[in-house]
Amino acid sequence: MHGISTTKLGIGVIGCGNISMTYLRNAALFGGIELRACADISADMATVRAKEYGIRALGVDALLADPEIDLVLNLTIPAAHFDISFSALSAGKHVFTEKPLATSAADGRRLVDEARSRGLLLGSAPDTFLGAAGRRARRLMDDGAIGRPVTGTAFMMGRGMEHWHPNPQFYYQPGGGPVFDMGPYYLTMLVNLLGPVERVMAMATRGQEERLITADGPFKNTTFKVGTPTNVLSLLEFRSGATVTFGASWDVFRHSNHPIELHGTEGSLRLPDPDTFGGTVSLSERGTEWKDFASEGELYGARNWPYAAPDRANYRMLGVADLVRSLQTGNTPRASGSLALHVLDIMEAILRSGETQGSVAVSGDVVQPALLTEEEASDLLA
Repeated sequence: MHGISTTKLGIGVIGCGNISMTYLRNAALFGGIELRACADISADMATVRAKEYGIRALGVDALLADPEIDLVLNLTIPAAHFDISFSALSAGKHVFTEKPLATSAADGRRLVDEARSRGLLLGSAPDTFLGAAGRRARRLMDDGAIGRPVTGTAFMMGRGMEHWHPNPQFYYQPGGGPVFDMGPYYLTMLVNLLGPVERVMAMATRGQEERLITADGPFKNTTFKVGTPTNVLSLLEFRSGATVTFGASWDVFRHSNHPIELHGTEGSLRLPDPDTFGGTVSLSERGTEWKDFASEGELYGARNWPYAAPDRANYRMLGVADLVRSLQTGNTPRASGSLALHVLDIMEAILRSGETQGSVAVSGDVVQPALLTEEEASDLLA
């Protein structure tokens, strides 16, 4: 196993865009880690972030070669995830990457194999399932609150990106779309609650062949061609026997579907948006009225963003802290590369089934991540 710096693991961030600010800000919440350097394709952007957070700005190659960097936090665009993560592993660094693990399951498998062969740890977002809402839902499931899970629904629906993003074209090309962009949040939460997926059936369409950009910016009022499905309905068969409908669409103006509902032999469970760490989990036991479990007062559920007027919980870096702790305990990181690879396999299976109109098996030997107990969650704090 790659050596750990004295008492804290040295973190080097590659990719200094908007999402980096959340990770960099939240690093101070957790023990066992220390921000040491950052790098970006834009040296100016790296300099800005370095100044903001009191760390060094380096080139990518220099960061990968730096002996003070033990773990690379890969916050680059999805198309660069594989190259940066593989280079970091090759340099002997542990890696935690933003989602998805890679843009193809084949590349994701290479990363998992490379990390394993080198005795390094590989983790990947999303880590939102470790937040207060996800932990509450998992405890209820593990305690048998809904009995044996039988069925459920998960819906991520909206109008897409072109009405707010000034350069949204890449979201609508292979490797993008609602399944790859937002699917990791929903599918990771489902695997966390129900275990691995065995088989997938899906139908996939494009609501429009061209999209009109209405967001302010250089491309306003121009159109672009869509290169990937924007409306997908799938049926997931879990190894446990449960079946869940998962819908992901950027062709919906408005809807009333709940983000996730699970139904079992003893009751039903309702979850908030899995792209958040907090929110309200609701339980109905054998058809009774919903009992709400709010998370605002719970660990990793309180509103903490933005600084001036927090309006939601956002604890990105929690998965990194859990990975670092696993170096000390020998346990498997919960937001592991193997979990992210399984989710990547599911997403590829969904799109392949949408093309072939047939069922697609999902391979892999991933296991359901261990519950993050309240004591363990508290121990991650600085």
